[in-house]
Amino acid sequence: MSAGPDARAEYLAALGIDVWVRRGGAAPPPAAAPVPAPAPEAHPDPAPSPAPADAGAEARWHALREEVLKCTRCALHKTRIQGVFGVGPHQCDWLVIGEAPGAEEDRRGEPFVGAAGQLLDAMLKAIGLDRHSNVYIANVLKSRPPGNRDPKPEEVAACLPYLNRQVELLQPKIMLAVGRIAAQNLLGTEEPLGRLRGRVHRFGATPLVVTYHPAYLLRTPADKRKAWEDLKFARSVYQQLVQGSPADGHRA
Repeated sequence: MSAGPDARAEYLAALGIDVWVRRGGAAPPPAAAPVPAPAPEAHPDPAPSPAPADAGAEARWHALREEVLKCTRCALHKTRIQGVFGVGPHQCDWLVIGEAPGAEEDRRGEPFVGAAGQLLDAMLKAIGLDRHSNVYIANVLKSRPPGNRDPKPEEVAACLPYLNRQVELLQPKIMLAVGRIAAQNLLGTEEPLGRLRGRVHRFGATPLVVTYHPAYLLRTPADKRKAWEDLKFARSVYQQLVQGSPADGHRA
């Protein structure tokens, strides 16, 4: 269900989009000085509630998760605490992909926890998404690189088949890549993030939109407004897909 005005204001505030409230309690569209922010448009629920799970599909999800938890395809299994498979319903339209687990994710076995995870949740809730109901969240790598270093090419090559199988099982309508490393590895490119944003890419047959990693936004809050534009763009692409319109284009 779409977030109400009060909840959306809270999520936008967490994202760094200021909300000004008139005396008397009425809230105008969110804005941040010096440039007014566009109001969050009224929009339908961006992802309907998932249908009842298919027993065969659930068995394949379980088998894949067990493979990831026991994986020894690369040397990262020697230093990790556990594999981090993913979180979310197994039938939904949205798939969010980051680069790799961090220390807290490695300890808890869930992607995007801690401060960056809280910001990601706020970003997603601002467009009506929640990791427990209508979006699946995973990483390119399922094991934490020591010291949170960048993934090595051989590690990505070892882990991508798992992600491909997650995409095959989920069959999302749209993917959102958060951060340069995730985007470059998913798209097989060395283009900088700034040139990848605002465009519809493809991961296989699935449309993919790129935005900033929440950890980067915590360090560089001035770019939160750009991330908000990316989220609105991704939402508009999704709505076009649901309506059967072409989604191969650039942000206006």
